[in-house]
Amino acid sequence: MNPLVHRVALAIAALVAAVALPSMAKSQGNTEAADATVHVLPVQGNIYMLVGAGANVTVQVGSTGVLLVDTGLAAMSNKVLAAVRTLSDKPIRYIVDTTDDPDHIGGNESIAKTGSTITGGNVVGDIGASAGDTAAIIAFQSILDRMSAPTGKRFAMPQGAWPTDAYETPQKSFWFNGDSIRVFHQPGHTDGDSIVYFRRADVVSAGDIFRTDSYPVIDLDRGGSIQGVIDGLNHLLDLAIPADDKSKDEGGTMVIPGHGRLCDQADVVVYQEMVTIVRDRIQDMVNRGLTLDQAKAAKPTRDYDPLYGANTGPWTTDMFVEAVYRSLSAKH
Repeated sequence: MNPLVHRVALAIAALVAAVALPSMAKSQGNTEAADATVHVLPVQGNIYMLVGAGANVTVQVGSTGVLLVDTGLAAMSNKVLAAVRTLSDKPIRYIVDTTDDPDHIGGNESIAKTGSTITGGNVVGDIGASAGDTAAIIAFQSILDRMSAPTGKRFAMPQGAWPTDAYETPQKSFWFNGDSIRVFHQPGHTDGDSIVYFRRADVVSAGDIFRTDSYPVIDLDRGGSIQGVIDGLNHLLDLAIPADDKSKDEGGTMVIPGHGRLCDQADVVVYQEMVTIVRDRIQDMVNRGLTLDQAKAAKPTRDYDPLYGANTGPWTTDMFVEAVYRSLSAKH
């Protein structure tokens, strides 16, 4: 297929899905209508993107089984599974959680129990240690800590949703379905974020370090920071390689955001520049001693609000400005 035609087809499919799905809200805790649909979009190689389950879900399929990055909202689990089954009848072997937001991990328990973990030939390192009758769930250690910590007399999340393979190193790598998969710890939205790089397919699943439907959601209470988001975006740019417009071969790294449309390297550049400029504007206000109310009144995001701003909902422009201000003020 002609590279231009391929990219245009992907863009149109993503746009149609986004328009058809009001559930793709600018939020972390959005709920889905009972009649919401999960759309399957081809990305590159053996990677697909599921849109409409809450957060975007990444699917890798192959002869050994299925790997998911995130699982969407709990209420959408059956529809996620049905969408996966249109791509593969193989068992779901692995789930990678990019964060512990409900719209990313809500389906962990019900989806994991339909799968199974494998050991042996295709597994390296310590992943096989979680072998069992459910899919292995991989996440950074702080996500397991929060899910399993008692709240009163109850755990924060059911045990079946907990990571079975929590890593504490800067990255975790393994081989699956003929591809080298690298899971990077990338704090920013929270302290437990991960991004997932499929090296052979040349696809990155970015989680909420990168999204196209709103300003970054920075959860200060869970260790998020504006600088962490920028570091994560810079890391995405290190991994992503743009397509050569003069080449007749398809190519270029594709990036699946936590929310929003399928992207390439150029889209990440635009977003990174926006976040950096807003950070610098608010940093200048902090340095000059402006109060939070004064910083909000100065509207440091005004030129980007038509694309990313919101006056209502769970993540407004004022909330973003406040999170950046408080993140930067913590250094003073």
